[in-house]
Parts: sequence; C-alpha cells; structure tokens
Amino acid sequence: MRLSARNNLKGKIIKIVPGAVNTEVHLQLAGGETIVSVITKESAAGLGLEVGKEAYAVIKASSIMIGVDH
Repeated sequence: MRLSARNNLKGKIIKIVPGAVNTEVHLQLAGGETIVSVITKESAAGLGLEVGKEAYAVIKASSIMIGVDH
C-alpha cells in the first residue's frame, strides 16, 4: 500500500460499532493507544473489517491544531 499521507499508523481492530449510516472502528496501536474512526457503513463493509484484523489509521491534514488548558 502506498499513500500520499505521511501519517499512517498500523494497529489491530479491537471493536466495531455499526450504526444506521456510519460505523465506528476502534484500532489499537502497538503502544496500546486506541484510535477511533468513524467511516461509512458501506466503506466498512467494502474493506471487510473484522475484530482482530490488522488495519491502518491514515491521517492526512494540512494543519493540526494543538491546545492546552491554562
């Protein structure tokens, strides 16, 4: 797989929550962190997502903001 996005994180699907239109996908990374992505139900089916299967979180953004509490 080759992508233009520079930030892709490999992990294992640990939970899938299907909804009426979208599906929530929980991906556990190697360090134990979890990323949650909301994709269309159609995309989830087309990718053949299953708990335990490896997948990638692909992050593409022209800007990422950082905030802190004072």
